[in-house]
Amino acid sequence: MSKFPKNFFWGGATAANQLEGFYNHGGKGLSVTDALTGGDVDKPRRVTYIRDENEFYPNADAVKHYQFYKEDIALLAKMGFKCYRFSIAWSRIFPNGDDAFPNEEGLQFYDLLLDELIKYRIEPIVTISHYEMPLNLALKYNGFKNRKTIKFFENYVRVIFERYKDKVKYWITFNEVNMPLLHPLGSFLSLGIIDKNANGISMNEWNVNLQTKLQALHHQFVASAIATKIAHKEYPNFKIGCMLLMSTKYPYNCNPANVLAAQEKMNYGIYYAADVLVRGAYPYFAKKYWKDNGITLNITKEDLELLKEGTVDYFSFSYYSTSVEDITGMADKSKGGNFEFGLKNPYLKSSDWGWQIDSEGLRYTLNELYARYQIPLFVSENGLGAIDVKNEDNTIDDDYRIAYLAKHVKAMEDALSDGVDLFGYTMWGCIDLVSATTGEFAKRYGFVYVDRHDDGSGDFARYPKKSFYWYKDLIENS
Repeated sequence: MSKFPKNFFWGGATAANQLEGFYNHGGKGLSVTDALTGGDVDKPRRVTYIRDENEFYPNADAVKHYQFYKEDIALLAKMGFKCYRFSIAWSRIFPNGDDAFPNEEGLQFYDLLLDELIKYRIEPIVTISHYEMPLNLALKYNGFKNRKTIKFFENYVRVIFERYKDKVKYWITFNEVNMPLLHPLGSFLSLGIIDKNANGISMNEWNVNLQTKLQALHHQFVASAIATKIAHKEYPNFKIGCMLLMSTKYPYNCNPANVLAAQEKMNYGIYYAADVLVRGAYPYFAKKYWKDNGITLNITKEDLELLKEGTVDYFSFSYYSTSVEDITGMADKSKGGNFEFGLKNPYLKSSDWGWQIDSEGLRYTLNELYARYQIPLFVSENGLGAIDVKNEDNTIDDDYRIAYLAKHVKAMEDALSDGVDLFGYTMWGCIDLVSATTGEFAKRYGFVYVDRHDDGSGDFARYPKKSFYWYKDLIENS
């Protein structure tokens, strides 16, 4: 008998920049993600905020959800989705970010999308900013490095809160807000920090000094708190969540040096951000971190009050993999995936893209988070990027994805038995989309196959995979 509650939010997740396409249609402005070229597992994407006409920009068309949203949502409904997490493209609402008035055509698109979800009784969960800052805010203001960007974000938030107040209850402020602490590209995609002399460099070489990064991240924390405070005061039915990338770390062995190294990585890579958003204050170790790195942040008294008053209602996170920390030189020094942040665990297998598969790590992570924060948890991203082959009869036999998901579902079920308050799960990329890390279409996550390929070919037709029917059955019987 299933241990999942009857009101558990089963669903899937996407992001506007990876799904919608029509990047310059309907009044939309360029976003930071529109500046990324294609790539692959061996060739990193490049940041080109001056567009190169000889380059392929996969997010420009993505999988044309902007055109096919009705068909896509009907497929989600056929699976029995209880919820759907998606993002509103900030640059579709405020094309330049600092516009005096919002773009009505962009607002109307999300009205139509939300109406379609409501028609099928699918609960919308909206990410306010998912690597979609208007590129103009990066170029003109250097993103969240500039305190003015807090106000631009607030203007955007007030518009969408008021517009969709009767259609959306669950919101997430920033996608993977701790990404700047884990990977160089986070400083550009999440914070909008730009180097005007670095056009065309690899995303893995995007280098921002720690002082600048942490100051911009502080401004982003304040922006999140302001959004949360507005919701709690003016829209009391809203539920506001944070969202972090949970790159859980294990020590390579029981050597105390490795145990401490893993703890330090968790503190500075995850809890540094999470504590601010959930507890309303920087963690105890932040002062030592700043001192050791010569960091002096401009934090006002008003900022501290806002952080205290703007704590979130639930904690959501992405979970794909775990890795190990070793400072003793005993571990395999190869990385745990093309976008991972630690060393490989010798006890785990890896995906086609080198990401280590650790379903039991999800149970461990859920328990660790709930023990620390004691607020409801939500797995907002999890899934397997793999090479899927469409058969001649248009079927896709993705048994490997079913096996992956089944083990992670079991891990969540075990965590519920442990006493964790977990209220939902949205599998990442429920419809095939552009990979954020590599810019590929070949790296497929979805329950729905989209006929779109890395050479630009394909007619964008949708085909349910075998996992589509497996997930449908899971939802019906949970």
